[in-house]
Amino acid sequence: MKILVINCGSSSVKYQLIDTETETALAKGLVARIGMSASVLTHKPHDRPEVKVSGEILDHIVAIEYVVSILLSENHGVIKDRSEIQAVGHRVVHGGERFSESVLITKEMLAEIRSLIDLAPLHNPHNIRGINACMKTLPNIPQVAVFDTAFHHQIPPYAYVYGIPYILYKRYGIRRYGFHGTSHMYVSERAAAMMGKPVSELRLITAHLGNGCSITAIDRGKSVDTSMGFTPLEGLLMGTRSGDLDPAIILHIMAREELSLHEANTLLNKHSGLAGISGVSSDMREITKEAAGNNTNAKLALDIFCYRLRKYIASYAAALNGVDGLVFTAGIGENSPEVRAQACAKMDFLGIRLDETKNRQAIAKEMDISAPGTKVRVMVVPTNEELVIARDTLRLVQKQKA
Repeated sequence: MKILVINCGSSSVKYQLIDTETETALAKGLVARIGMSASVLTHKPHDRPEVKVSGEILDHIVAIEYVVSILLSENHGVIKDRSEIQAVGHRVVHGGERFSESVLITKEMLAEIRSLIDLAPLHNPHNIRGINACMKTLPNIPQVAVFDTAFHHQIPPYAYVYGIPYILYKRYGIRRYGFHGTSHMYVSERAAAMMGKPVSELRLITAHLGNGCSITAIDRGKSVDTSMGFTPLEGLLMGTRSGDLDPAIILHIMAREELSLHEANTLLNKHSGLAGISGVSSDMREITKEAAGNNTNAKLALDIFCYRLRKYIASYAAALNGVDGLVFTAGIGENSPEVRAQACAKMDFLGIRLDETKNRQAIAKEMDISAPGTKVRVMVVPTNEELVIARDTLRLVQKQKA
């Protein structure tokens, strides 16, 4: 089966067309600057060079039409007819407490997803736009919603309830939900395969480190704690997000700077984190380069990032009553030996020690980087959230047909 995987942002659509028989991406790409001037589609067939197409892409419906057209094109396409696209799998950021697993999208399900917009106003509306666009452009084929939060649904109450009046949780659903679930699930299963054991026998800590960062404690295949919370703002320091913060700080800043709720939200999500501390960039590659060149603020940002990561690793080892494997994934996790080395420094008490040569060699490839004879296996595993979405979509479509 050929499944189109869609991940919609406010002004972008990421996509992959995956052949589930071989689990390979026949093509992948990105539509950027939707609704702006100079919109562009970047498309990469699996067997040909990348191509860029500019156009007037006014909304997500037009964007999806562009995607389908280039998948069908004579020069850059990978299918002959749109009927070859047999299902669409959508990334949906927030499933709340309602969705503990992926679902086939019906009118009723879409209405329930829409009811969760208050929990993820920065994400779910765009995911819904993508669903509506695909329903219009590719009608009468199954559409599946795969939720970032679903993998974390089994976190126990003592890990997800906040220290606020319990009635606010019951009334508004204010609790830890966690995100990046498809990534954490995928890399934990790959790590288990690398260790030659079923994931049901292992205690793993998975660190998804990109522009957004989260770390998860996985006990025998189940997420038991994760760093992102009610929103993706909590937890580790990130590219532009603050991560963990004394809640009184933002009240103090709002009063002193006379910020509105919207401005305060923008401050924490768009102007904080690595970018806010370093004054250089939200990109860890630039931070690392500047830190090596004696930029004190860049070095401080790098040190804070790695220190917080190290603290979470240690605390999750306690939550798991020990750890068998530590996994690094996503843009920073897969490509920054400096971050991995600094995060794992002074962790001998847990049995975590890196092989320096292997760590430097492990760039965007699956590799065990732990020192010989160490208790805890440390691994780099490139994530593949799109494949998880395709697998879940295939499973639900086949179940519907059975």
